[in-house]
Amino acid sequence: MRILLAEDDEFLASAIALALSNSGYAVDEARTGEDAFSFLCKTPYDVVILDLGLPKLDGLEVLVRARAKGLTVPIIILTARDDVKSRVTGLDAGANDYLTKPFHLEELEARIRALLRKDRWDNKKIVSIGQLQFDTSNRTAVYQDKLLDLSSREVAILEILMQQPGRTVNKNSIRDHLSSVESEVTYNAIEIAVHRLRKKIAEAGLNIRTLRGLGYLLETT
Repeated sequence: MRILLAEDDEFLASAIALALSNSGYAVDEARTGEDAFSFLCKTPYDVVILDLGLPKLDGLEVLVRARAKGLTVPIIILTARDDVKSRVTGLDAGANDYLTKPFHLEELEARIRALLRKDRWDNKKIVSIGQLQFDTSNRTAVYQDKLLDLSSREVAILEILMQQPGRTVNKNSIRDHLSSVESEVTYNAIEIAVHRLRKKIAEAGLNIRTLRGLGYLLETT
């Protein structure tokens, strides 16, 4: 999953980005409101973490412009503005959640998972395909009460494919979700991860079919 982190405090942004990266998310960082809006217009993000006090363009204006443009990406406001009026204004402007500083990283990650669960999984905590069960909160896959040993990249690919069962997902879409501005995932790396993932989920009655020139299709066997 790919996240845009719009935060001008470099120390705080680095800490958040590191924690999210360690949890398997690809993170793009924007230091100004102008950069944040530019990134939003170019890249399909899964979640946006948006500070309100951004230079050049206020975070609230970024939010308003994003919604006016028709962008439906889930947005979490992360700000020091903790008064009721600011919270109401932010939520009414189109934010999906509002978290004030100081905060705990564990809570931020839980809020991200909750938004993804609602936006991508229709609020289902457990999703089953074939004999495989996927926990959308913990991002873990289980077969016959056995936890599958998946890398963070394999988990991310499995999530993308499980969100579109029976439909072909092209490599460009997978690359866009796995890459960040500073680290672009290659097609070869995706093919290697898919090959390894295919072997691990085969016993659960699932297969990832490669459709040349189109992409990948998750199907039951």
